[in-house]
Amino acid sequence: MEGTGKADLMTLIEARTARVGVMGLGYVGLPLALTFAEQGFATTGFDVDAEKVGRLSRGGSYLRHIPDRRVESARESGRFEATRDFAKLADCDAIVVAVPTPLTPAREPDMTFVVHTSEIVARHLRRGQLVVLESTTWPGTTDELVRPILERSGLVAGRDFHLAFSPEREDPGNPDFDTRTIPKIVGGFTPRCLAHAARLYEGAVQRVVPVSGTRTAEMAKLFENIFRSVNIALVNELKQLCHRMDLDVHEVVDAAATKPFGFMAFHPGPGLGGHCIPIDPFYLTWKAREYEFATRFIELAGEINTSMPYYVVQRTLEAMNDRGRALKGANVLVVGLAYKKNVDDVRESPSFRVIELLQEHGANVAYHDPYVPKTHRMRHHDLRLESRDLDDAGLRGTDAAIILTDHDGVDWARLVRLVPLVVDTRNATKNVKEGREKIVAA
Repeated sequence: MEGTGKADLMTLIEARTARVGVMGLGYVGLPLALTFAEQGFATTGFDVDAEKVGRLSRGGSYLRHIPDRRVESARESGRFEATRDFAKLADCDAIVVAVPTPLTPAREPDMTFVVHTSEIVARHLRRGQLVVLESTTWPGTTDELVRPILERSGLVAGRDFHLAFSPEREDPGNPDFDTRTIPKIVGGFTPRCLAHAARLYEGAVQRVVPVSGTRTAEMAKLFENIFRSVNIALVNELKQLCHRMDLDVHEVVDAAATKPFGFMAFHPGPGLGGHCIPIDPFYLTWKAREYEFATRFIELAGEINTSMPYYVVQRTLEAMNDRGRALKGANVLVVGLAYKKNVDDVRESPSFRVIELLQEHGANVAYHDPYVPKTHRMRHHDLRLESRDLDDAGLRGTDAAIILTDHDGVDWARLVRLVPLVVDTRNATKNVKEGREKIVAA
């Protein structure tokens, strides 16, 4: 590749003098940008959200699992800045794109963010740069969608600039793994593209897993989440069967998990949440239709998991009827809005659909979540609610509580003692001894 007056990209990476730009400072982009900065790379984070950029520029974090001191330390080191000025992309030697890939109302890939971001990068693209897409997407996106947009700049991928795909792997709130310790899959548009992308990530994470190309890397990411989606659907279906057979699904799973080989325990819940598992499988089902292939297993899993909020509400309605109480007009408390325990992430959380279904049945719904003090307008939901304290008077005035997120720190025994009916979708009350006749598994 022709020079631009700067040293060769590989030389810059190895000397840690390459500047890394991260497009999108969300749950993926922010920890990635901070990790690059902490490993010695000058890093510029780009985002369109003025409030977010302002907070980061002042050394504050807007994500609960990323402490302010981490942002402040990176900023004070001089290796991290957040900006809305996309002209600064020209100063970056490597550009990593980590923007959302949601679904349309028709459950088809919505590539708006990827397309728009690629167009911005193309306007500032220069020779010798590396561009890496991290957003989860269908196999072929990097080559078939992103590359043509970038090449509108007049530069050619693999000749004038490097292009790669490296799927994000984030698990907010997981104390055992973080951006640096999670292995990083990398696929390049050409072998030389792969070499540069792999070397960049080797400077930031502990293990890089190179694969043959961008499509392989894209498919690997989808397979990871489809694997989880299918197995969660299986155990959610088993939960419904166990209910009819008067069996405890959690006892069944725990017993099966004692097998030291050939089994991996998955636990049932009220549905799927997070940005990955509820969405990613449909990216592959959409792409598969181009090849006249029906992904029946994946689609069935999606149907089961999508139906779980309806099952939870139906179990609640039946349990209240058994106790001579109608759901219409009842005071129902939803415990947990986040999609999993001990985080503030509500993306695609099934709690929102459960609340909406309860409201459609005429229930008066409140929620408690110490990580989510109030709801905000989302793509598909606008509840306009604030978290309620678990005070004695409020609990005694509740007709039913539905546990949708098993956050630590909640006194489940007290909840069961004060509320006449507790519908537990997470087995959070497993250690509660008294009042078990009030608990209904769902």
